[in-house]
Amino acid sequence: MSLLADLLSTLFDRRYVFMGKRDERPLTELCNALMSSQGDVSGAVIAHEILDGYATTDTDGKRAFFEFLNREMDIDPDQLESVVSSYKTERTEANYRKLVEAAEPKRQELARRLNQVPGATHQLVHMRKDLLGFMKEQPNLARTDLDFQHLFNSWFNRGFLVLRPISWDSPAQILEKIIAYEAVHAIDSWDDLRRRLQPEDRRCFAFFHPSLPDEPLIFVEVALTKGVPSSIQGVLAEERDIVPVDDVDTAVFYSISNCQSGLAGVSFGNSLIKQVVQDLSRELSQLKTYVTLSPLPTFCKWVKEQEIEMPETDAALKELAAYYLLEGKRKNDMPFDPVARFHLYNGALVHDVHVGADTSENGKKQSAGVMVNYLYDLQKISQNHEVFANKKEIVASKRVQALAKAGVVQTASQPKSDVA
Repeated sequence: MSLLADLLSTLFDRRYVFMGKRDERPLTELCNALMSSQGDVSGAVIAHEILDGYATTDTDGKRAFFEFLNREMDIDPDQLESVVSSYKTERTEANYRKLVEAAEPKRQELARRLNQVPGATHQLVHMRKDLLGFMKEQPNLARTDLDFQHLFNSWFNRGFLVLRPISWDSPAQILEKIIAYEAVHAIDSWDDLRRRLQPEDRRCFAFFHPSLPDEPLIFVEVALTKGVPSSIQGVLAEERDIVPVDDVDTAVFYSISNCQSGLAGVSFGNSLIKQVVQDLSRELSQLKTYVTLSPLPTFCKWVKEQEIEMPETDAALKELAAYYLLEGKRKNDMPFDPVARFHLYNGALVHDVHVGADTSENGKKQSAGVMVNYLYDLQKISQNHEVFANKKEIVASKRVQALAKAGVVQTASQPKSDVA
């Protein structure tokens, strides 16, 4: 019956569009109509009208739409208080059902009903991207955003994600998106992309969702090397020696890019790295080391806020960067560096620091050219995660610990700023 309803909905929707009979009611009225609709076919048509109407309205109209969701489709506190009281008195199935219904904002059910339209998931992700933009000036819209995030965490659960290798033979429309979404080291041309995908010592993997089969959610680029690299220039050099796959012993995750800004806050990276490690270890049993070659995107910002003079020697810069990674903290005692927070929470440790590792304009601007290796020791990932998550302790190699101790001298007389 569900399949038949979907088929009829599609056919009816196409006939509706062909005849040009669009519903001209305001989005707010259409939302109320969708919430009161009982039929699958009629509900799908109304849902299509809402999504189409939202996509074609102007910025003010979109902002008014979210204000309506925030105001009119919120929880009714009085009703909730009443059903909570009834459930306290008598914990029956009926009272529990009423409690669950009262505790869920109407906008969650609205989003579910909108999602019955083919292609709606992608449209809802774009809708949340707009919402995040509006929240910069209207933080009260965060209530509505929490509902979007709650639903997306369910819809984009790891069980629904599909890991696919990306190669030079992948469809052009996918390759174009890899170029567009690369967020760490820009891909300058098709030749640049070929160098990252085609050689035997290169890999790329992406998560996809069945509802967005041509839209990568997140992807990671991997260099297979002999030994741990110390610069991104060496990894991405045009004229480099390709390492025979039989000689590689290290997998280097040198770029991880989230592709859908509307899915901010929905975590994919942890699952992606773990799955890629499993797949590579099955394919290449000789791999012994799994590391990143990561930027320090907020290092220069932190140095400026601490009113520290940027070191002029490589040795001093390396020590200061190590100190930053181990001791540079926010108010909540978590690392100042967002990339560090991500990898440390995933169970990695700070393995090594490299000066002059990223000489690009962006690399010099954000991190003074410094990069870091985070090591994923397969035997200690769970242990490292527990230490960081529960005690906020940063696990690091003895080499980095020694560098950080030397870096204390540079910061000892400097005031520390309060950073949220």
